[in-house]
Amino acid sequence: MYPWNSTSYSPSGGGGVSSRSGERRMTMPSGLDDQEKLLAEAIGTARKQAFQMNHFLDKDRILDALKCASTMLSELRTSMLSPKSYYELYMAITDELCHLELYLSEKSNKETDFYELVQYSHTIVPRLYLLITVGIVYIKKDSTLKRSILKDLVEMCRGVQHPLRGLFLRNYLLQCTRNILPDVLMAENEHEGNILDAIEFVLTNFAEMNKLWVRMQHQGHSSEKSRREKEREELKILVGTNLVRLSQLESATLAHYQRSILPGILEQVVSCRDAIAQEYLMECIIQVFPDEFHLQTLDPFLKSCAQLETGVNVKNIIISLIDRLAAYNQRSGKTSGTDIESIIPPEVELFEVFSIQVANIVQKRIDMPLEDTISLQIALLSLAQKVYPDRIDYVDKVLGTTTQILESLEMNNISHFLSVNQELSRLLRICIDFYNNALTVIQLKNFTPLLDKFDYISRKSLALYLVMNILEFETLIPTAEQAEHVLTIIAPLIKDEEAPLGPDGKPVSPPANGNNVDPEEFGEEQGIVARFIHYMKADEPDMQYKILQTARKHLGAGGSQRIKHVLPPLIFAAYQLAYKYRAISEEDENWDKKCQKILQYCHSTIAAIAKADMADLALRLYLQGALVIDEIGYSNHETVAYEFMTQAFSLYEDEISDSKAQLAAIMLIMSTFEQMSCFSEENAEPLRTNCALAASKLLKKPDQCRGVVACAALFWSGKKNASEMRDEKRTLECLKKGARIIAHCLDVGVQVQLYVELLNHYLFYFERGNSLITVAMLNQLIAKINEDLPNLEPTEETKQIEMHYKNTLAHIKSRMESNDAGLEVSFAGISIN
Repeated sequence: MYPWNSTSYSPSGGGGVSSRSGERRMTMPSGLDDQEKLLAEAIGTARKQAFQMNHFLDKDRILDALKCASTMLSELRTSMLSPKSYYELYMAITDELCHLELYLSEKSNKETDFYELVQYSHTIVPRLYLLITVGIVYIKKDSTLKRSILKDLVEMCRGVQHPLRGLFLRNYLLQCTRNILPDVLMAENEHEGNILDAIEFVLTNFAEMNKLWVRMQHQGHSSEKSRREKEREELKILVGTNLVRLSQLESATLAHYQRSILPGILEQVVSCRDAIAQEYLMECIIQVFPDEFHLQTLDPFLKSCAQLETGVNVKNIIISLIDRLAAYNQRSGKTSGTDIESIIPPEVELFEVFSIQVANIVQKRIDMPLEDTISLQIALLSLAQKVYPDRIDYVDKVLGTTTQILESLEMNNISHFLSVNQELSRLLRICIDFYNNALTVIQLKNFTPLLDKFDYISRKSLALYLVMNILEFETLIPTAEQAEHVLTIIAPLIKDEEAPLGPDGKPVSPPANGNNVDPEEFGEEQGIVARFIHYMKADEPDMQYKILQTARKHLGAGGSQRIKHVLPPLIFAAYQLAYKYRAISEEDENWDKKCQKILQYCHSTIAAIAKADMADLALRLYLQGALVIDEIGYSNHETVAYEFMTQAFSLYEDEISDSKAQLAAIMLIMSTFEQMSCFSEENAEPLRTNCALAASKLLKKPDQCRGVVACAALFWSGKKNASEMRDEKRTLECLKKGARIIAHCLDVGVQVQLYVELLNHYLFYFERGNSLITVAMLNQLIAKINEDLPNLEPTEETKQIEMHYKNTLAHIKSRMESNDAGLEVSFAGISIN
């Protein structure tokens, strides 16, 4: 028998401890200064012994050299150093052992003597370090000894059961053997071993190291638990190195991984029942082994996740695996245009496997926080989108599962203050961001049911997020059905939350749902909704009308504060549709009837705005509608246009009371009427008369003056066509009435300003050939202005009046000096001095 097998060792791991080392083992100093002092002392002793060892090796005094090496290695028996300090000492000593290994390799004719000599070490820690060193030399010299030596070494290391010393001893064994493990499928000599022996060696070493590492958690007083956990974190890489070695075995195939490697690791991970070890090692498995191996072993790995301890964050483990496989697919997949073709083998139903196992984990781990459960669903969603971008049914399944989880817990109206709300919101936002297309989002049948689980504020936030996505990517909503879906989703943006019903069936006081938000913020939100309305657009006019009807049904329920923002865009979209029907009038024989329906739609919508105490806005929309009708010119358009104008007059008379608003409104009515040409004299005359009457009834004299003077345009149309109206007498009457009103103003400054404005009106009609306006009238106005202007006090307003007057006189002068033959009248005789 090979003499190696006869080695005896103490199973206790203690063996002849010196008094100095024994004293060290009593208490571990916690102070940094004490640690540095102890480390410096130990390294100093080790270096002295290393120097002596190298000195004796140079003189071939091997026995003395081994004694020095044993003394040097005895420093590793200390229990007073922290893991970090112990690591520094370990590195210093093992670096020196390289010199001994090199010497032994060169003295190959005395191998058996070397083995016998290392037995003189009185304690097991130095003896095993030396045996490992000598064993490596044996293997390098004779590969037929590899299998038996490796097996003996990994077994003999059981002799050190102190966690810290045992971990570093086995790490030394792993480091020394990293390049000599039998990494072949079949060796020429069976004693050299093969890949199965290498796997068994590393798995055995891994299992023992993990046991030592876990044992550290249970040593010492419970008050030192946090310190021990920190120390274990510092040492975890020693255990993980075993898995790295396994992944580096080139001859290890998928079959080896499935039959030996993964089962061996998982058995140790599950059986150790330690949360720190389980979480770290499961993460190691994910990171060190190839993606192809993971694809073929998803079931056993995920089943093991369900068996982990309560303290293990299973969520992070599964998310890490999903992210890695998704990244692998994107990194290695074939690019086709802008899409990535999946390289996941067809037989590997990746999403289905994860979906089933995640459900199993959620069911078994009843202690898992709901936030972690939702995070797992987010990971599944990410997997579906990255690996199967075309399978929206997978995404919908995730949303449906999430909804079922919430329903099983009877969770509704989830407050936006809860952390689970944030995870759920992230789930829905990922759907929106991935597709960047609201039309795809509304195909998800479970999107809206899940959205309904949120409270009002959260639903409004997500609705706003979807609308912003539509605006950013300019997504058009081309059908009424799709518009219905989107408007249902964004309902919290377009109407208030309904008050819950009490036991008597009557609404109770509304909950704190955030309806009373900051006016500026509210206005900004509604402005975004208004922009969105223009993206509900169909190519077919008939479908566009259906979309407008659908939108009207939803947006009209928003209350007075909202409809003033969102209904006007609907009305203008309807006006555009009317123009569109006019453009295709030759193709659609019913276009005029459809236009009439659209204008009826607009009329009723504007009426709703008027009822919401927004008379000024409604008036403007009626006038805009009248202009649209005039331009389109469909059958019966005069009657409808007259109705729009009379509705504007009614709002002016009944709802507008502020003097400035009245002036602006009547001016707007008159300017609109002046642009229209569809009215017969029968309908035009009442409109002119009402405008003049309304202007004369304005409360303030300056407003009356400006309104009455503006009425002159109603009797002197600027349009160059057959229906051009030039009633010189009534035009002059409006101007003269304005002059009479000015005379009743008591403020001289206002009088002068109004006279300057009146002069400009006289000049306008004088230039255009009103024969009733004479040069004498103009000179009379100029004289009156020249008389009163010097009496004004020097103010900023006076300067503006003077500037206006000077510009008017400059215009007259330029006309007088002009030789333009196109002028209808002569400016000669006007006094401008």
